[in-house]
Amino acid sequence: MKNLRITVNGTAYDVQVEELGEGAAPAPAPAPAAAPAPAAKPAAPAGVVGNISVKAPMPGTVVNVVVTVGQAVKSGEDLVFIEAMKMETPVKAPQDATVASIEVSKGEAVDSGKVLLTLN
Repeated sequence: MKNLRITVNGTAYDVQVEELGEGAAPAPAPAPAAAPAPAAKPAAPAGVVGNISVKAPMPGTVVNVVVTVGQAVKSGEDLVFIEAMKMETPVKAPQDATVASIEVSKGEAVDSGKVLLTLN
């Protein structure tokens, strides 16, 4: 499976795509489901996406986003807190940077590898 991000009319959707080997018949497509309404997220200026993606280290629930778009952060500074198995785990800045976009909101369930925010 490959994880991909597709943007439709300015709204980003994370999808999983299965690669089929040669000669493998594609699985029947499930009935299309209505796209979920995007959760309210702090908006970055149009077209702004950071070049450093900060991803969830584990599946869990976002319990706090402690930064804002445009905020300067230092390496090791807390960005987001994820709760998994009744423990809160901080997700820290990998380097000194500026927050370009926030891709999650408080209370959102995330899978391991989900982009939480981007930095420049």
